[in-house]
Amino acid sequence: MSGVRVRRPGLWVAGAVAAGVLAVGASGCSGGGSGEGVGEGPSKAANREAPTAPGNPAPAAPRLDPRGVPAEAYTRWGLAKPLAPAPASPDRTPVLKPSGPPVVLDRVKTNDKVVFLTYDDGAEKDPEFVKMVGDLKLPISMFLTHSVAGSDYGHFKKLRDAGNGTIQNHTTGHANLRTLPYEAQRKQICDQQDRLAAHFGARPTLFRPPYGNYNDATVRAAGTCGVKALVLWRESMQIHNMQYAEGKRLKPGDIVLAHFRGPAELKGSTITEMTTRMLRRIQDQGFTVARLEDYL
Repeated sequence: MSGVRVRRPGLWVAGAVAAGVLAVGASGCSGGGSGEGVGEGPSKAANREAPTAPGNPAPAAPRLDPRGVPAEAYTRWGLAKPLAPAPASPDRTPVLKPSGPPVVLDRVKTNDKVVFLTYDDGAEKDPEFVKMVGDLKLPISMFLTHSVAGSDYGHFKKLRDAGNGTIQNHTTGHANLRTLPYEAQRKQICDQQDRLAAHFGARPTLFRPPYGNYNDATVRAAGTCGVKALVLWRESMQIHNMQYAEGKRLKPGDIVLAHFRGPAELKGSTITEMTTRMLRRIQDQGFTVARLEDYL
């Protein structure tokens, strides 16, 4: 649901920033008893699993990579090789402050070769994406807009739990906040904070302004709603390729934007296919994915 965006250069952490217009592109029987033992028919008895006997060992469990993912999962989702594990001890400088206005960031300061996957809006609710996120253990940060995600927040609970993801705020109605007065901005942000807390059990600490558009009033309003950071981005995933804010390559700590979109918006592709292409681009440049919140 994001339109064409024009971003400010070179921002990764700032305090109350005067105005930001960001963007990198438009760019989740049988009846009658148990049938066990006496009276069980021969067909059921034949189908019962026999105890493992000496010399007849049980099938070996699938071998897992360092991320806890079996090799066949990568093949199933179109990846030629496993994703490298994120560092066990992140190289990070904490940026979230216990008090004061939220920081604004589009990249995290780190030397680790990691990037962060973020998905916006919530219109597409593909159960296959839940399987993909669970199979590959993808750590995704979801910035949800009530007007499109609110019809099935249960879907996003499954996504969160499948891949150790997080739920974050993307306003009630996807308004261009720079066009609204302070109180209207605050309502867009705080009302969604309340809804997400009620549905998911915690108030988000991160907020993404629609279209990447914000001003001083946005930063102040978000702070009164409990937000600790406005999260922008350095790359956006299109249907087949990434669009970069600068240059043509990822950098350590980059925040990558994608959207919950389906075939109608992806010209026949699915969100799982788009995500596979995004992961390939990340791997091809020698990066892996990490959980954004672990680096803040």
